[in-house]
Amino acid sequence: MSYTTILYEKQSSVLTITLNRPEKYNAVNRTLAQELQQAMQQAEQDSEVRVVVVTGAGKAFCSGHDLSAPENLEPEYTPSKAVYQNYFPLIPLMRNMPKPIICRLNGIAAGAGCSLALACDMIIADENAELSQIFINIGLVQDAGSAYFLPQLVSRNQAFELATMGTRLKAKEAERLGIVNKAVPTEQLDETLKKYTEYYANAPTKAIGMLKKLLNHSYHSNLMQMLELEATYQDLASKTQDHTEGVTAFLQKRKPVFKGR
Repeated sequence: MSYTTILYEKQSSVLTITLNRPEKYNAVNRTLAQELQQAMQQAEQDSEVRVVVVTGAGKAFCSGHDLSAPENLEPEYTPSKAVYQNYFPLIPLMRNMPKPIICRLNGIAAGAGCSLALACDMIIADENAELSQIFINIGLVQDAGSAYFLPQLVSRNQAFELATMGTRLKAKEAERLGIVNKAVPTEQLDETLKKYTEYYANAPTKAIGMLKKLLNHSYHSNLMQMLELEATYQDLASKTQDHTEGVTAFLQKRKPVFKGR
């Protein structure tokens, strides 16, 4: 499948999806949103892919919704329609994908771009990168999932401040708040990212996917519901080839070789 606004590059089990509108700081237009959806679906269906990296071309990760896109001039293209078309399919795809998604935060992630970063399972950032809930600066509210993700990552009061003031949050401060997993010097970004991609490319992928589902459920479930889900997924995980390999390797006192099956 060919794309015009993203790059889809697979190396062994690691897939890198690059937002590729650097002249627009990778702002999201209709085409980019649709291609991201298609890329996520393609990644989920590709059994060779065991970890996905999302990053941006040029100086920015993603500057948010493209306010200059031609579709904004269409009479029926309301803000809610943009949200329904661009993000209703995409964000659940990312959260429900049974494979880890790592954001390589190489620059500003603003507005919907910040939402895309938060929708990933991990964020590895250049320490010069920034995140901003910039919606308020043009009199809008959070969208693309930010109002859901942000209060889960920081306190309610911090979420309120970040959302209502449009604060440009430096990566190091975001790391301190627990929004970013790692914030490192520019020259260390790819080396640090590689440590994570190599781990997940060789991890028991099906168990990782089940853990992702469990953690997603935990936001809306009580203890008894989670105990039941853990039991259900534990049965499913025990039937995978990777579980058999893990037990065998443990008994043989060697490192397991997981195949993601």
